Amino acid sequence: MIKQLIRSYVLLVAVAIGLFTVPVAFTLTAQLRGDTEVSVQREATTMALLLGNADTASCQALEEMAKAYAEETKDEVQVTATARCSADLPRPRPDAALTTALEKGDETVDWGSDLIWGRHLVITVPAQHDEQVVGAVRIVYSTSGLTDRLWTIWGFRAVLAVAVLGVAALIGAVAARRLTRPLRQLNDMATKFSNGDLTARSPETGPQETQTLARTLNQAGERLDTLIASQRIFVADASHQLRTPLTALRLSLDNIADGVDDEFVREDVEQATAEVVRMSRLVSGLLVLARAEAGVTAAEPLPLTDLVTERLSVWRPAAEERGVTIALRGSGVGDRPSVLASPGHLDQVLDNVLSNALEVSPDGGTITVRVEPRSDKVVLSVLDEGPGMSDAEKSRAFDRFWRGQGLTGRSGSGLGLAVVRQLVTDDGGTVALADAPGGGLCVRITLRAAQRTG
Repeated sequence: MIKQLIRSYVLLVAVAIGLFTVPVAFTLTAQLRGDTEVSVQREATTMALLLGNADTASCQALEEMAKAYAEETKDEVQVTATARCSADLPRPRPDAALTTALEKGDETVDWGSDLIWGRHLVITVPAQHDEQVVGAVRIVYSTSGLTDRLWTIWGFRAVLAVAVLGVAALIGAVAARRLTRPLRQLNDMATKFSNGDLTARSPETGPQETQTLARTLNQAGERLDTLIASQRIFVADASHQLRTPLTALRLSLDNIADGVDDEFVREDVEQATAEVVRMSRLVSGLLVLARAEAGVTAAEPLPLTDLVTERLSVWRPAAEERGVTIALRGSGVGDRPSVLASPGHLDQVLDNVLSNALEVSPDGGTITVRVEPRSDKVVLSVLDEGPGMSDAEKSRAFDRFWRGQGLTGRSGSGLGLAVVRQLVTDDGGTVALADAPGGGLCVRITLRAAQRTG
């Protein structure tokens, strides 16, 4: 938009310059041509009068005047010879202009070109005595001086026009930036909104229309921020309040199961306990999401390899019960890279990803965790040997409460990958799903590498 405004402004100035400068330049050119023609014609007419007098004094004066004029102007004065006045001057060659002057008594003006002028201006004036044409005077005027003055007229105005256009472009750029500043501020606010920053506000500056728009958007942003904050507080409070009764309910079910001998009743109690466990995981996931969206923590350098090793040691006993092997590989294992992440985020990310991988892994399978440093990023990949996902499933896997069925027959809360994406994104990273080599699913997490010191 700024470029369009500048182009429009410069075009408007160029049109104004064209409308005012070009006619003036043409007027000055016509005036220069007319003044030159009148001046040369006056000199030729004066000499023609001296030639027409035909006395000795006039002939002598004509010769002296013609030679002085030619010496001063570097032009040539030509005079026809007559019986009464034969001046020592060049004779004009016979042509139509000379014939017109001698036979008809008409003076002629020849600029040598129909465009502006040629190399010479030729003016032929008849000399008369007693109303009889007795000769003619011709001045051959060089137009080189006129051409230089013409270039001066047009060149000066061209340079002036370019300078004015340059200044106009500069002024246009400043004016365009001032005019579009409120729009850029509104765009910055909209960009921050799209990135999840609901605290962004736009200054109420500029024309009345943009001030009104900024005020409306600011009010909408405040209202939206209040609603989202209320929602987060509600989810966090509800999740927190639900954890205590769920824990108590699970303990009660465990006590009932221990005191019941009926196999059918015990089976029902175990099924209820499993549902309570799933509900607890769901509530914990909601609480994690609420805290992550609130942005209560800041990223800091953390040792990725150490964190991965610690979480794998926690999950290996559960994996070994089913004969599943968890292997840690990659060049980052020895390099021990650090990444920028909020404390506790990577623990929850790894727990969710490893839980899903173990859920879908067949008995005796392998879960591979790879750490690969890449320039200013570190890629953490978790690969399983499960059934994988179709493209449609991958596109929905990060949606909240979407659940996939694992090989074990157990289903998750539907928040695991949603929590992973929220936590990784908050730390400035990305997460993606891909097919693992040989089958299965690869969860690829890209994290920002922390700058090494010392």
